[in-house]
Amino acid sequence: MARAATKKNTHTRTPGKHASARAEPRDKPVGTRARSEPPPATIRTYRAAINFLNSKTNYEKMLRVGYNHTNFNLSRMLRILAALGNPHKKLKTIHIAGTKGKGSTSHMLAAMLQNCGYRTGLYTSPHFVNLRERITVDGQMISESEFTRAMAKIAPVATRLKRDQPTFFELMTAAAFLHFVSSKTDMAILEAGLGGRLDSTNVVKPEVCGITSISYDHMAQLGNTLELIAEEKAGIFKPGVPVISALQPAAVRRVLRKVAERVHCELRLLREDLDFSYRFESSRATGPHTRVCLATPTSRFDHLHVPLLGEHQAHNCGVALGIIDALRQRGFAVPQQAAIDGLAKVKVQGRLEVIRDQPHTVVDAAHNAASVNALMRAIGQNIGYDSMVVIFGCSQDKDIDGMLAQLQLGADKVIFTSTGTPRSADPMELHARFQEKSHKMAQVGKTLAEAYQIAGNCVTREDLICITGSVYLVGEAKRLMAAGKLG
Repeated sequence: MARAATKKNTHTRTPGKHASARAEPRDKPVGTRARSEPPPATIRTYRAAINFLNSKTNYEKMLRVGYNHTNFNLSRMLRILAALGNPHKKLKTIHIAGTKGKGSTSHMLAAMLQNCGYRTGLYTSPHFVNLRERITVDGQMISESEFTRAMAKIAPVATRLKRDQPTFFELMTAAAFLHFVSSKTDMAILEAGLGGRLDSTNVVKPEVCGITSISYDHMAQLGNTLELIAEEKAGIFKPGVPVISALQPAAVRRVLRKVAERVHCELRLLREDLDFSYRFESSRATGPHTRVCLATPTSRFDHLHVPLLGEHQAHNCGVALGIIDALRQRGFAVPQQAAIDGLAKVKVQGRLEVIRDQPHTVVDAAHNAASVNALMRAIGQNIGYDSMVVIFGCSQDKDIDGMLAQLQLGADKVIFTSTGTPRSADPMELHARFQEKSHKMAQVGKTLAEAYQIAGNCVTREDLICITGSVYLVGEAKRLMAAGKLG
């Protein structure tokens, strides 16, 4: 199949004034070394590999993270990769950043490429249940033995850095690169973690970049305006690499265009630069769904059924299709019908995912105000119910008031609970702040299991329970449900 040559880029930028990675369940406290960890050079078991990884600083579990050159350091990441033989330079990649929709876009893109015959790697974060969800090839998680082998190679390199120790997310990113090379992937799709400019994934020169919807999140690190947040996301732009962007607010569009001009790359925005449209419809045969159209001189995707529920998924699908078109323009063999057939096969966990039929229970990883708004709209359009009880928990550093304001627009009753992590907002405080905004019924469950029991006592067969507000809360719901401990 046709390949386009790439020129690798190792350019790094100094941290700006403004500008985080999660481990397997029950991991060790941040910054502590697991007692059972063997010397790094002798890692031979999966548990030893996990223990070593969990001994490193994990910003995903920290409430306050400074966005600075010490904590987010591409030079350190490049030193690690150089000692490992620069695996990132041996890969064809696609790099995706944005505030929401990165995971859905990445999964849709991976499904299309895989169906076109490409051996496709996918690196996403965080995970829901199993750490290995983050690194997949053709939809298969990295095995425990493969993960152990990768970490055994990385551990001696990390140890030699001495005081400048790499983070949890940096080690995971290095493991992903090693696995994609050993698996002989044709294309690796990399989802940026925090921001983009200083993210550990930003060491590649990709074939195409994608920017999903940008909204307010991680303001303490990325800045408290959309312009500052957009500047950090646009840090993944590279000279000569086309960028496909979702529909964006005017302030974000201006920043993206300014950065693209400065970097000398082509920015293609849905609707402005790409002929893109979507519509919501419902039929007896397919039920409620969204269809998208995208047309360019090289591709024509007409009235495609978006495989994931919600109007916001139409935008994500548009970005994925735009990236497919950009690959075709760069000489990659991506048959249009094969890509369309692949899109129809997409299934993504944690996005309006049904985890129980009775009582009807869905989970969604909405984690900021914009994504909660999209969730409430998607449920209203796609799921029939008499009354909806929402179980909600979020992190302290989120736009809590913004999320609560959106929550009250769709929920008939809310039960607040803890996400089960050190970053979790106090459920009692969430309850108090919600009651200041809304007269709707609200209660508190100290744990998710208690909250679900309360919800179960409130609903009938025609009602809906929705668990949302945090990836960690959704992950806990899936773990407890699988273990038969929820309800």
